[in-house]
Amino acid sequence: MEFWHGFLLITSVHLLAAASPGPDFVLVSQQTLAKGRRTGLVCSLGITLGLAVHIIYSVLGLATVIAHSQPLLTAIKWLGGSYLIYLGWQGIQAKPKKPLDLAASENVGIDTSNTKSTEQAQLLSTKKPFINSDSTFAILRRGFFCNVFNPKAPVYFVAIFTLVLSPDIPLWQLAIYGVWMMVLQMAWFSTVVMLLSIPAIHRRFQRFEHWIDRVLGTAMIVLGLNLILRSR
Repeated sequence: MEFWHGFLLITSVHLLAAASPGPDFVLVSQQTLAKGRRTGLVCSLGITLGLAVHIIYSVLGLATVIAHSQPLLTAIKWLGGSYLIYLGWQGIQAKPKKPLDLAASENVGIDTSNTKSTEQAQLLSTKKPFINSDSTFAILRRGFFCNVFNPKAPVYFVAIFTLVLSPDIPLWQLAIYGVWMMVLQMAWFSTVVMLLSIPAIHRRFQRFEHWIDRVLGTAMIVLGLNLILRSR
């Protein structure tokens, strides 16, 4: 297969796969709505790095072994399902923000043209703002493991690489395909993050943040249980 033919094929297939709802999409949405743009982008980067793991073992030919090994697939399903349940449980334990935290997050557009507003702004400015306690590494790790433990990935990569691989394909071509898939993945989730973190949209979600966390957390638990039950 010619380089550009394979390139266009991978682009179209992988964009459709990245855009389809799944654990990665749920996690990025939850992290962005709950903790903001930076957290969503870091989580997206973690997912992209997880994708690199699947690409590397697929190029080495291990994806076929994993896809046809029932014990290995079952182990991956249990790991992936358990991790999704763990993330979901964290989500459904979310609590409402305190009124002062909500007011502080909305303080950006406050009108200070009158005395009352000025006093309100000064009062809010003395309060300690809400701080995301998760480290960059913790957020990165969350996205990474969410993607790595996806049991559908080996089967997916067997399918997509079967379409473009041939015995004489050069290594540089494989490397370009792999890096391009990571770029597509990061671009898609960055777009999702940027849309969800638009101030007007984000402010609307602030007051219902804990309910969104609980709903998306429940969705993760359902996905996790579905993986585990299907592995039996």
